[in-house]
Amino acid sequence: MSVTVASLGFPRIGPRRELKTALERYWSGKSDRGALLSAAAALRAEAWARQKGLGVDHVPSNDFSLYDHVLDTSAMVGAIPALYGWTGGPPDLDTYFAMARGSQGEARAGCSHGCTHEAADVPAAEMTKWFDTNYHYLVPEFPAEQAFALSSLKVVDEFLEAKEQGVHTRPVLLGPVTYLKLGKSQAGRPRLEDLLRAILPVYADVLCRLAAAGADWVQIDEPCLVLDLTVEDQAALRTAYVALAEAAPGIRLMLTSYFGGLGENLETALALPVAGLHIDLIRAPEQLDTVLAGARPELLLSLGVIDGRNVWRADLEAILARLEPVAKGRDLVLAPSCSLLHTPIDLALETALDEDVRSWLAFAVQKIEELAILASALNEGRDCVADVLSSSSAAARARKTSPKIHDAAVAARMEAKDAALDRRGTPFAARRKLQVERLGLPAFPTTTIGSFPQTEEVRKARAAHARGTINDAEYEAFLREETARAVRWQAEIGLDVLVHGEFERNDMVQYFGEQLSGFVFTKHGWVQSYGSRCVRPPILFGDVSRPQPMTVKWWEYAQGLTARPMKGMLTGPVTILNWSFVRDDVPRALACRQIALAIRDEVADLEAAGAKIIQIDEAALREGLPLRRGDWQRYLDWAVECFRVASAGVADATQIHTHMCYSEFNDIIVAIAGMDADVISIETARSKMELLEAFAGYRYPAEIGPGVYDIHSPRVPAVEEMTRLLRAALSHLAPEQLWVNPDCGLKTRKWPETRAALVNMVAAAKRVREPA
Repeated sequence: MSVTVASLGFPRIGPRRELKTALERYWSGKSDRGALLSAAAALRAEAWARQKGLGVDHVPSNDFSLYDHVLDTSAMVGAIPALYGWTGGPPDLDTYFAMARGSQGEARAGCSHGCTHEAADVPAAEMTKWFDTNYHYLVPEFPAEQAFALSSLKVVDEFLEAKEQGVHTRPVLLGPVTYLKLGKSQAGRPRLEDLLRAILPVYADVLCRLAAAGADWVQIDEPCLVLDLTVEDQAALRTAYVALAEAAPGIRLMLTSYFGGLGENLETALALPVAGLHIDLIRAPEQLDTVLAGARPELLLSLGVIDGRNVWRADLEAILARLEPVAKGRDLVLAPSCSLLHTPIDLALETALDEDVRSWLAFAVQKIEELAILASALNEGRDCVADVLSSSSAAARARKTSPKIHDAAVAARMEAKDAALDRRGTPFAARRKLQVERLGLPAFPTTTIGSFPQTEEVRKARAAHARGTINDAEYEAFLREETARAVRWQAEIGLDVLVHGEFERNDMVQYFGEQLSGFVFTKHGWVQSYGSRCVRPPILFGDVSRPQPMTVKWWEYAQGLTARPMKGMLTGPVTILNWSFVRDDVPRALACRQIALAIRDEVADLEAAGAKIIQIDEAALREGLPLRRGDWQRYLDWAVECFRVASAGVADATQIHTHMCYSEFNDIIVAIAGMDADVISIETARSKMELLEAFAGYRYPAEIGPGVYDIHSPRVPAVEEMTRLLRAALSHLAPEQLWVNPDCGLKTRKWPETRAALVNMVAAAKRVREPA
């Protein structure tokens, strides 16, 4: 019996975010198509060579993307909406990036044919979260008459590209059933069965071409297998894999599930005519025995034994104790639980981390090294890697007992019980009257979500301060001037509720984590959120408390510049938790409550300083929702409670806002109402206000700010377009409920487009205030 090592996918961005640099140079016109594609090819080559060198037997290809692997699949099957003007053939970069980012209509040189196009003025495709991660994907759109055709050979081209470099890869495809379930059907709502029948010939063609190119294994990702599937969904899986097995008998398929257990889909998965099956043993370790019991002897099992979603070093001896009996009876593949897309690349770059904390961590490179050690121990015996195993066990013991992770004061506060801690004193209807009187805002009040553009000058000043080339006083003077300029400009264009712009903040989670105990931060621990957007998640390793106020000084300065209300801006406890690499030695609910108590202290200090409006962003509340419906309520109970712990200590006349990013709200609307915020702002522009149906159907009582323009695109919508969206919102909401704001914060945008869009937004609000 033999044990091999697989990587299900490697981070795309490069060790120093080379992909981000290449993309943004191309988008800004500073480089051409050739330079972008050359940079992408170099990143692919480096990733293939590195994984092979680390001992990976099954190196993936087609896991790289210029923007998003779901968008790549749409390009492969020709699922490109008509509004992008595509007429067939390989989609060029203009079309591809118009779907990803929208297009303002400017000329852009360098398409696949070497000519210049005048792109249409089109919005970006809808974007939402990839299962329960912080990665965003572009939602496929299927009209009633959807036809599919093989339109991109990227998967074949990259297999051949790796082959030329001496690396025989296992190509990765997003499975047809998951892809279709992730999509959005338009008018006519074609059934999954009909869409599947239309798309399978494209997948079959791709597999045949891969076989002809020399591929022997293909990894097909079907993470839908960990969801609550219907009988029709399970039938679709059977139909799909019978067809694909017959279409390309020379290709062995590794059916890949992740982010949870197979549960009631186990029987379906084990019956499919595939050569291999990957299961996630991090999220669902209990499924190993049932899979082993039901798997036919010739089915190659790939075991996800190293966490692909978190950064903690594995206890290798504990894993071996579980695997050794299994490896005696059959061939195995050892792999991360999922693609390593969700982890930073290399811990070796983090030379400034606390040494104890660093010894507890493993990034993508180290995770592959752990897999190689496990495979060696199983193939050759533990003695060949005894020193490494001993070091792994020592690190696990040290982490459990370290005084750095335990704080007696935090523990005492957690044990104190206060039944009123998560309750506002008065119902919303009564609070609203007090807030209306105190704030004196017009109908359809205008505001923004919080951040303004982090310009090159802001980033340079921050970097200079970090290097010590400008001192604290100089840096603060710079930030004060940026803040004052932003406050003056907001008042000039007529915004009703202002923000200070957050120029002092590097990131909405990192900024707070750096001021809370229990967190550490990396310098190069970047992960992709979408496209060129990368984040450096904090590492939550110990008990959390707030040593001192975090935002009050900047709020006081900004409010002192204007008579208009200035929002206090905070990130909520659930979002801080969900956008961090979280400790795995305590329940997530406990860690979240610790954060909530720290944020509650900040809310109290802002209110005491005079803040009339305090926004506590919970952009990631739905993101943490478990994938199985049966697990939802337990999560929602503690998540909503934590938000209320953070927010409920204020007076009735203090208005609490929250913000949520791309989410499907229908299923959790009761929980959202249970948060008891006075105003919620949500992203709705890409869905044309469709998301408001959940709030209208539930008769949501509080006020809502549906986004009227998409901040993830450089496109500036016209006044008429925003006015139409507001009038569409009024078909779902009462006028007194409606606020006017962008979809999200403006940190990633540039000032010219920001100014133009917000001026148009204020004008649109004025139009809807006029009598019909």
